[in-house]
Amino acid sequence: MAVLIALPSLMADHGAQEGNQIILLIAFVAGILVFAEYVAHSPSILEFRYAAPYNRIKFISLAIVIVVLSLIARGGSDPGSLAILLADLGRGVGNLLDFPYSPVRQIMLLLPLDASERTVDFVRIAAGLAYGGSLFIIVLFLLIVRFLGWPVRRGAFNVWMNLPLFDPTRGSDVVQKLQKEAVINISLGFVLPFLLPVVVAIMQGALNTHSVLPDQTMIWVISGWAFLPASLVMRGIAMHRVAELISAKRRRAYAQAEESLQAV
Repeated sequence: MAVLIALPSLMADHGAQEGNQIILLIAFVAGILVFAEYVAHSPSILEFRYAAPYNRIKFISLAIVIVVLSLIARGGSDPGSLAILLADLGRGVGNLLDFPYSPVRQIMLLLPLDASERTVDFVRIAAGLAYGGSLFIIVLFLLIVRFLGWPVRRGAFNVWMNLPLFDPTRGSDVVQKLQKEAVINISLGFVLPFLLPVVVAIMQGALNTHSVLPDQTMIWVISGWAFLPASLVMRGIAMHRVAELISAKRRRAYAQAEESLQAV
């Protein structure tokens, strides 16, 4: 995690030394937090820690996008065959997803009118790859849930160890709470890619600023814009799946109780 956070600043461009030091500090703190979370006997904030490959899918896909975008950004000043190949691939994905009213088009509309051709091209590539990657991990996780039996294919699933922030004692029935959170997360996940650019545009208008971010900042902003909603959709799918498992276990328990009563 620490290497992933520091990677864009090390590869994309050479910003101010103070900025790089802050990024390295953030990377170090994030690495310590993730290490402590996985070393601890029970999780405190990390969900689905014992339900692989939920977290692995998100981390690996984000890492791939960050590395690819960093290589493309570095290729702007130090072009190489790999950077050119990745840029052409990203440009094709960006052009495919850049249609009217699409999330990628909303990102493109945030650019100032005097933005350079290189900036417009890089933003389209970054938005296309990031959003395309987020759609891919949603479909991949949905297939794993439906066809590979996640999260019980490797054994029993402990709800309280995998959902440390979920409180089943408050509110209605636990199944209804899980289903409600699933609907909220999936809805937000599909709305945020359209809503976040609108919020940014409103803030730009209020602050009267339309400056272009440096490459390393732009990589993280666009990746966050794409993968945060995808994480919410994945969480919603996971919550719905857990609710299904609890309902199925209840039905089996009720059936066994009825059989016992009939036997008596």
